[in-house]
Amino acid sequence: MRTPELIAEITLADVSATREFATRFAPLLQRGDMVAFDGSLGAGKTEFCRAIIHALGFEDDVPSPTFTLVQTYEPPPDDQITPTIWHMDMYRLESPEEAIELGIEEAFDTAASLIEWPAKLGHYLPEGFLTFRLDIAADGKTRKLTIIGDDVWKSRLGKLLSHD
Repeated sequence: MRTPELIAEITLADVSATREFATRFAPLLQRGDMVAFDGSLGAGKTEFCRAIIHALGFEDDVPSPTFTLVQTYEPPPDDQITPTIWHMDMYRLESPEEAIELGIEEAFDTAASLIEWPAKLGHYLPEGFLTFRLDIAADGKTRKLTIIGDDVWKSRLGKLLSHD
């Protein structure tokens, strides 16, 4: 069993710092990765995901999937390294079963999943996911990034976190 634990807590000065961290994280993503984004409305979850997607070379507009629930980003056919990205926003789900109807199990097996509002998936969220929790500081600008994951993620994030 992969037991999640606190990996790190980082203070991000502003939205630019959040984007910069996301850009450095992006190359670590692999097929089958599940990254959960937790935090209150307006904390920067979508902006974090958008920065990851752009850092992976997807140049088009990256809209919030609030209403579509899922946006997918396919790398060019000749790119064997960059995973397909499924950006999901589960905020509007009434029940976890609705997520299964979206085909998320395919994403869990074949793509890298960026999941906003992961608690809405309930028991359908497989073990081994990484959580980025963003909290807004009292100044309204600074973000506290809490990173929670298992030993596998802790090892993978080692160099990224030693930079901060």
